[in-house]
Amino acid sequence: MTTDTPDMRTVHVALGSRAYDILIGGGLLASAGDTLARRFPGARAAIVTDENVAARHAATLKQSLEGAGIATATITIAPGERSKSFAVLQQVVDEVLAARLERGDIVIALGGGVVGDLAGFVSGIVRRGMAFVQLPTSLLAQVDSSVGGKTGINTTHGKNLVGVFQQPGLVIADSDVLDTLPEREFRAGYAEVVKYGLIDRPDFFAWLEANWRDIFSGGPARVEAIAVSCQAKADVVARDEFEAGDRALLNLGHTFGHALEAATGYDSARLVHGEGVAIGMAMAHRFSSRMNLASPDDAARVEAHLSAVGLPVAVSEISGDLPGPERMLDYIAQDKKVSRGSLTFILTRGIGRSFVARDVPASEVLSFLKENLPS
Repeated sequence: MTTDTPDMRTVHVALGSRAYDILIGGGLLASAGDTLARRFPGARAAIVTDENVAARHAATLKQSLEGAGIATATITIAPGERSKSFAVLQQVVDEVLAARLERGDIVIALGGGVVGDLAGFVSGIVRRGMAFVQLPTSLLAQVDSSVGGKTGINTTHGKNLVGVFQQPGLVIADSDVLDTLPEREFRAGYAEVVKYGLIDRPDFFAWLEANWRDIFSGGPARVEAIAVSCQAKADVVARDEFEAGDRALLNLGHTFGHALEAATGYDSARLVHGEGVAIGMAMAHRFSSRMNLASPDDAARVEAHLSAVGLPVAVSEISGDLPGPERMLDYIAQDKKVSRGSLTFILTRGIGRSFVARDVPASEVLSFLKENLPS
């Protein structure tokens, strides 16, 4: 990782001919036009964003791009997980084509994880692949979904089951835009920051326990947390771009979390992705303890930190009814981390000691679900 200044960082994702940089710091949105004009000379751009982000940031980005001589078209979708659908995918594809953008032009994702996943998928399939830039505006997107090239949409069968690997050419993470996030969204993104400590960086988890208030308030720790998180993901992606091996570790908490999202019908009023991940990470640590892999003290410590920042750690904290244990197991079995019918989980032998557990007995999972789902 290259440190340009204490408040500005560059993380390099080393993928050979598909390598790219992640620029992290304040004020980067307003200077994005000059940055992109240097890196993509002569390109035009489609800005894909949602209604909420457009109201806050689209004008700033459009002005910056056009001031640098980049012609733009803006494509706006409804906010929320339900926009990751075939219908909205077709809408955005049609609008990109209607704008007569060519293969060398840029699809820019201005928004959170939903916009990034959808716009990345669009850039991967229109004209068999267009240039792609991530300009994430949520903490979750800055530290997770904007990095690594995984794109996709949801179906009735589960989350992210249709998509492509499409690496961006650049990621621009403006830490100042996070000040406009609703507190719930910022907390949800923080769950992904915690994840990196729980995977293989126990010292980072301890640092988060000590510094989370500064991260939430926008102090110097915020840029540091984003940079460390991006570096952690970049290291894994560089080793395993297509999730054939240890990139699966990045799914800590996601198997349970994705099942909970599907069970709530992707209703963001009930559960957003980061909250599902928080509950999922707590469940993964409790399940690891139940399987005698880790100490219950570790599970308690994880839950204590997540609860301290206001994140849910139990299924009982989700409003409304949920399916029974058998149906929840069906959602888990449909998750994309299943291989040839075997249940695969990311479990742990302690904080910062996560591993890929294959062939986990369905009977053990069902028993655990019966203990953890409200009766």
